[in-house]
Amino acid sequence: MIKIEKRGAVDWVTLNRPDKLNALDGELIEALHRYFGDLAQDRDTRIVVLRGAGRAFCAGLDLEIGAEKSADPQDRFALQRRIAEIVMRMRYCPQAIISLIHGPACGGGFALALASDIRIAGESSRMNAAFIRLGLSACDIGVSYFLPRLVGASIAAELMMTGDFILAERALHLGLVSRVVADDALESAAEPLIAMEDRNQVICTGTPEFAEGIAAFFEKRRPAYAGKLVKGAVR
Repeated sequence: MIKIEKRGAVDWVTLNRPDKLNALDGELIEALHRYFGDLAQDRDTRIVVLRGAGRAFCAGLDLEIGAEKSADPQDRFALQRRIAEIVMRMRYCPQAIISLIHGPACGGGFALALASDIRIAGESSRMNAAFIRLGLSACDIGVSYFLPRLVGASIAAELMMTGDFILAERALHLGLVSRVVADDALESAAEPLIAMEDRNQVICTGTPEFAEGIAAFFEKRRPAYAGKLVKGAVR
């Protein structure tokens, strides 16, 4: 349900339900849950690029799940919690997460994008807090936490109260995404960020701090870094 392509230290993770606009069903929820849960212990992966197959990033929750589930509030709470834990695991993992957004990123798909570190939008991208249009609260899956911090309280309230779509150019203007490119240029737009991360890692491996960190790891002690604090830095 997700495709993972490893390119060196980068995982290219593709939501793979193109016939359903990559809507979150039980299998996809569990796959994302496992992947981001395991990532916290993965020392080989440095960056995750998250994207969707076909015409969409992610259209949100597959509403057929709701129809299949019991009306028991405990069952519904368990499902809700399981989905919310995906974005929590995204934030707990140490790797940088880049979302490449094209087409719809609605509801839960919007939440996945917001929980990423960097968002690059294709020209076709259209994001919204779709929950409110279904008679639900837009305070769902971390949206009410991440969105105000990215675009400010007023714009966040507008988007959460109306469920209106935010298109690529406005998302760029508000700082919700870092850049807008043609849909077919999304992958190439992410590559310079990955190259920059690789460059920084190579530079760091030549420092005394790295040598001390490795020695401390094998000697099972806390590292004693000799670097000086920058004047005015907070300890």
